[in-house]
Amino acid sequence: MSDAWVTDDDLRAARLRFTERIPGFVLPAAYAVARRDAAGLTFGHLNTYGEVRPLSAVVLASVCGYVATTGVFRLDRERLVEAVERLAPAEAATHLPHPNLWSWRDLLAGAEPDSSFLAFFVADAEDPPVDSDDARFRRLLAG
Repeated sequence: MSDAWVTDDDLRAARLRFTERIPGFVLPAAYAVARRDAAGLTFGHLNTYGEVRPLSAVVLASVCGYVATTGVFRLDRERLVEAVERLAPAEAATHLPHPNLWSWRDLLAGAEPDSSFLAFFVADAEDPPVDSDDARFRRLLAG
């Protein structure tokens, strides 16, 4: 096995080291990444807190920046590609399909040249939606 590969346990440990350094860190209740183009808004994998394979906060922070409140954030294509690349070694090491990796690859592959990418965070479900995209994400989250 390549020494560049990491396991999900490595990612969880890194997430704990990362978040312990941030005073007042609030773990989002849910998060997702979406693509918006002429066809509308297309969601990638949606995570809620406590799921078996949550997105590492290390990746979350490296792509979107640290946030402790609800919001919708624009992502440039390069930073989303970087997140996909950072998840790939963990998938290779565990031999398990990582839902974020595959769904984000699909979002990238189907993107038009002028598509935009968005990351959604809900740190407190009682916070008011910040825009129409945020409101749609919450409706999906509510089922």
